[in-house]
Amino acid sequence: MNTFGHKFKFTTFGESHGKALGCVIDGAPAGIKIDEEFIQNEMNRRKPGQNKYATARKESDSIEILSGVFEGLTTGTPISMVIFNENQKSKDYTNVKDLFRPGHADYTYFNKYGIRDYRGGGRSSARETAARVAAGAIAKLLLKELNIEVKSGICEIDGIKAKNHDFSNVQNSEIYALDKNMEQEQKDAILKAKNSHNSVGGVALINIKNCPVGLGEPLYFKLDSQFANAMMSINAVKAIEIGDGFDSVNKKGYENNDQITAEGFKSNHSGGILGGISNGEDINLKVYFKPTPSIFIKQETIDIYNNEVECELKGRHDPCVAVRGSVVAEAMASLVLADMLLLNMSSKIENVKKVYDK
Repeated sequence: MNTFGHKFKFTTFGESHGKALGCVIDGAPAGIKIDEEFIQNEMNRRKPGQNKYATARKESDSIEILSGVFEGLTTGTPISMVIFNENQKSKDYTNVKDLFRPGHADYTYFNKYGIRDYRGGGRSSARETAARVAAGAIAKLLLKELNIEVKSGICEIDGIKAKNHDFSNVQNSEIYALDKNMEQEQKDAILKAKNSHNSVGGVALINIKNCPVGLGEPLYFKLDSQFANAMMSINAVKAIEIGDGFDSVNKKGYENNDQITAEGFKSNHSGGILGGISNGEDINLKVYFKPTPSIFIKQETIDIYNNEVECELKGRHDPCVAVRGSVVAEAMASLVLADMLLLNMSSKIENVKKVYDK
């Protein structure tokens, strides 16, 4: 499946070494103000080749809107956008065209389809996420109309955890670090892995402010389940935490419950979601990225003929995919919220009457 969402949905297309990638968004309401500079800035945050902590592959990731926008406003029709690939080096993958790279989707794609695009992983490449960020930018422009703010930052690299979560530091950080006091140590860990031809994992924190109460569709389309669905669809993501997440299992009920006063909740262990529905508090998500599987150390594997062989990769790869991945997670969170906002509009008859009872 290449489509995500129910009311506000998007479909991505394209491969890492194909001519282009892109997306088609269906369900965006008419009248959203489209800021093309904002969309391009979102693309720039994710694009490769910006510094020594990312892949050396340089792409402008220039976005081109093909349809669904007229005179700066959405028209209510499908919005299509395209990003042309500019800097592929497909020859770097010739030596692995018959091999299954450890940690990649090569083995599963080949066994599922009987064919695979070995050039950078084709459709399974993280390059596909450029289209998600483009779609997420449209979702963010919708959220902006309602003053809903979605931010992301890196809270952990190679086990080095941020002690403070300062989103104002993210925009000035080459690795989108939340804690400037831990940033250099995290950078050093990335470079150490890179220089030893290895990679490291990391954790991104997503924070959502001003989310209204009531988003989420029980029982099988809960807000938290859709966040999990969205995050786990991102390449290299292996886990997600909502609120206190893993730490909540070590607490007693009285400690974990968020008590309520006339002024609101006294704490936010739940991460802004109760019973699969937003409760108006900040929504906090942690997204866990595994180490980039593309490393330059010889590894054991098999080829398509089931022969045991050695795999030795070439190419250009992120030593820590979590850094740019945090921008993708932020985009996916925005897309989930846009979808849930539109779904929630029909939850009460008075909401329907506001539109149709003249």
